[in-house]
Amino acid sequence: MPKLDKDADVEVKLDPEAAMLHQAIPDELRRGLFEAPGSRVVAVVELASTSYTGHAAGEDKAPQVKLRVTLAEVATDAEQIQQLREVQRAMMRRRRMQDTLDELGPGSHDAERAVAELLAHHPTEGEFEAHQEQQQRRSRRGGVRVEQRG
Repeated sequence: MPKLDKDADVEVKLDPEAAMLHQAIPDELRRGLFEAPGSRVVAVVELASTSYTGHAAGEDKAPQVKLRVTLAEVATDAEQIQQLREVQRAMMRRRRMQDTLDELGPGSHDAERAVAELLAHHPTEGEFEAHQEQQQRRSRRGGVRVEQRG
């Protein structure tokens, strides 16, 4: 793959393969998006570069890269939306402090701390795995709780 100039402006396009988005947005939200044009959902997404288009030296076209959504989770209630918006604001403040955006916004300037505080009330990966194991044990027992008597 050719190396680009440090100052090259790369155009980004989304790959039309949207299966991950479809799976991440619950039916009710999808219907709401259809019924209310201009409405929005807030999500955390992972993007992967799937292809690029380069141009010969001296061409007047910007290089392009195509991205595909490979993982997505959509906020489904007001609290999750607020948390994701605060994470966005914290990340934007960080970019402004690094001079990749123009002006410095109000509030905390520590994105890592802001994210940690917002996620403090969400289950950890270990807690989620323990929950799954507990669900599997219950389903193996037929969903019946067994009480031990001593």
